[in-house]
Amino acid sequence: MVAAEWCEPFGVVTRRRVQLELRGGEPEPVLGLDAGFWLRGTGVRALRNPGRRTASTFSRPGPVPSHAGQHTPYASHRASHTHRFRGLVGTGFVATLAAMVATTLAAALAQAVGVDFEVPDGGESIPLSGFAVVTGFFSVVGIAIAVALLRWSARPAARFVWTAVSLTAISLVPPLLSGANTATTSALLGLHLVPATVMIPTLTRSLPGWPGRVRRRRR
Repeated sequence: MVAAEWCEPFGVVTRRRVQLELRGGEPEPVLGLDAGFWLRGTGVRALRNPGRRTASTFSRPGPVPSHAGQHTPYASHRASHTHRFRGLVGTGFVATLAAMVATTLAAALAQAVGVDFEVPDGGESIPLSGFAVVTGFFSVVGIAIAVALLRWSARPAARFVWTAVSLTAISLVPPLLSGANTATTSALLGLHLVPATVMIPTLTRSLPGWPGRVRRRRR
């Protein structure tokens, strides 16, 4: 084999497993030990590690053209992940601010129509600032979950939706057990859903593997 013929980006899995990801965001099958793969012309934009332990690849031997560095597995993997993490966090914080504003406005509207937000345990009404703080805190928790899934999950979008919807459902239990009047309980249930409708779709669209984004790009 002539060395010059191996100038195209070609990798081989040398440890554990590696998962390729196409430009459309859809994950490809996981490649096992000694599996080989091409990068140029295949639509591969990133390499993912589906397991918890470190995986590795090596590029083919031979002369490397000056432009090939940007296509090597290490450069592609690292640059793609850095860009994706920053984009996810940035989008998440913007969505958090939007969720805080939307929840606070919804709470103010509920107060305007007569909801007192009084919880029997303390005998005091929940202030509007309390809704903003709680919404901001749990929205940041949602961002942290999305970032963790992006780093360690082979299907981050699907797993995030499942996790976020489950946590949202669990969050509806405390208002039902609070002993507040019907108006306050109903308003609290609705206010739990307001930030969820902002954060979950926004973060899901920012994660690889979201079906809606793949379908649009295939048209």
